[in-house]
Amino acid sequence: MAFVLFVVSRLLIAFGAFLAQKIVPYMGFFPYKEILVDYNLPSWISAFASFDGVHYLLIARQGYSQWEQAFFPLYPLSIRALTFIIPNYLIAALTVSHVSFFIGLLFFNKWLKHWKIKTIFPLLLLLSFPTAFFFGVVYTEGLFFMLFILSLYFLEKKRYGYAGLFAALSSATRLIGIFLVIPFFLSLLKEDKITFTYLFHTIKKHLLLLCSPFIGLASYMYYLFVTTHDPLFFFHSQPVFGANRSTKLIILPQVYYRYMRIALTATHDFRWYISLVEMTIFTLVFVVLIFDLVYVVKQLLKSQTKNYYLLGLNIFSFANLVLPTLTGTFSSIPRYSLFSLSFFLYLGQMKFFKLKIGVFLLFITLQIILLSLFIQGYFIG
Repeated sequence: MAFVLFVVSRLLIAFGAFLAQKIVPYMGFFPYKEILVDYNLPSWISAFASFDGVHYLLIARQGYSQWEQAFFPLYPLSIRALTFIIPNYLIAALTVSHVSFFIGLLFFNKWLKHWKIKTIFPLLLLLSFPTAFFFGVVYTEGLFFMLFILSLYFLEKKRYGYAGLFAALSSATRLIGIFLVIPFFLSLLKEDKITFTYLFHTIKKHLLLLCSPFIGLASYMYYLFVTTHDPLFFFHSQPVFGANRSTKLIILPQVYYRYMRIALTATHDFRWYISLVEMTIFTLVFVVLIFDLVYVVKQLLKSQTKNYYLLGLNIFSFANLVLPTLTGTFSSIPRYSLFSLSFFLYLGQMKFFKLKIGVFLLFITLQIILLSLFIQGYFIG
């Protein structure tokens, strides 16, 4: 089933990208777009490397230039490694994204079966989500999804060596990988009454596993310290790439206030509509995660045998969603939401079949629109 859904979704996205260039006017004012011509591919295919994709290709080809350290290293390293087999960097990048996502989807299906989730709706809602096309573009989404799911899968299988390895690689792909420590830690807790002594012995026994999500980030920070003398340069360089990000801490109510002002006062142009989409999707995912948290806590209170794993996954989903907003914006939140896995699990297991179908159709419609805009050079995330 996962294979069929993957093939169908990729074919539909490819067809949608092809049609978009014939229907939607081109915008495309992102830097270095001219290098995409060098790869001698049809423009509707090379468009999958727009925006951040161009930077990943440049890093893979020639290493980091000034400020590009905002992009974590594992994805461009994977592209470069594959060019020994596929010499075209853009084809290699798309291959990494698609193969990674396919593997991730297969293990996500296995993970769902492990939890005895028989419905296919979590898969359908993930694939239909408005920004799910990012899994197959020259961004880190496909690779990170695979590493993220493999970490969770092997954690539940108690194969902690593999879980730790994939967690370490995930934080070398995206910062959010470090927060895998949350489901890792909570999955180890089985007692009804959690004492300090019990926590201490659990941490001591599984210290290497709990440290593994930080290894990839720590390695990259060491590299940045050696090359730029600033181990946090990946963070300090973020404002250079726009999206109105701040390096100062900004809390969620302030972000909402800013977006409400945009909604009420800004000109109703393309950016106004995208800001509305960003705020709406954040609110939807946030509210659903609250419902999921209440459900998970109730199940914990009822259960005789304690398993805090799903609670850990919910907290990770919250961290994944809320952490980017601390820079003062909902920019790219529709894309980041793809890894708030509890959102898809909760919606996918709702008992209201018609509601699930309605959400699925709404997601598909929005994905067609956002894909068409992205292909034609409008910044989506």
